[in-house]
Amino acid sequence: MRTLGFLLVTAGFLAGSLAAVLDETQVRWNWFIPAVAVGIVGLVMVRMSQRQQSRAVERLTSNMQAIEQSLRRIAENMARLNADKHAIDPYDMRHRIEELFADDLNTFVEARESIAHSYGLAAYADVMSCFAAGERYLNRVWSASADGYIDEINDYLDRAKEQFAASLDKVLSLQASPRPA
Repeated sequence: MRTLGFLLVTAGFLAGSLAAVLDETQVRWNWFIPAVAVGIVGLVMVRMSQRQQSRAVERLTSNMQAIEQSLRRIAENMARLNADKHAIDPYDMRHRIEELFADDLNTFVEARESIAHSYGLAAYADVMSCFAAGERYLNRVWSASADGYIDEINDYLDRAKEQFAASLDKVLSLQASPRPA
């Protein structure tokens, strides 16, 4: 849209200039006014394109902040839950998981595509590999809690904690590195 806008501005300017100099005594208004209108339409298109681009950058930045914050809370809650796992009734573990993680997991999932837009598909795959494994392990903990399997709860809490911490580390290292063009 931006390129088309610049082309319209150029075409409008050239056509208007031509209409102004074709006759030395008067301007051909029936050519000049449409040429100016084409240039104005092009200018509007360029401005709209710039506005959309700035909004997209703002949205990506906002989503990346949401991703970092949600992963940070998930990692902190996993560490706390893992530390307290022996004091929590195994059948209550699934309720604690729902309380602690549902909102942050949803926030991350809604904003996750911004990783690919900001840093590329390889970075997205790298982060999502760890995140998906952590989420899968957390689901295993939930299922083991419903069945009362204490050993499985303890084992998969450790695994989930490691995966979510790795996912957070990968996002933080992405943000510390320059974004690809």
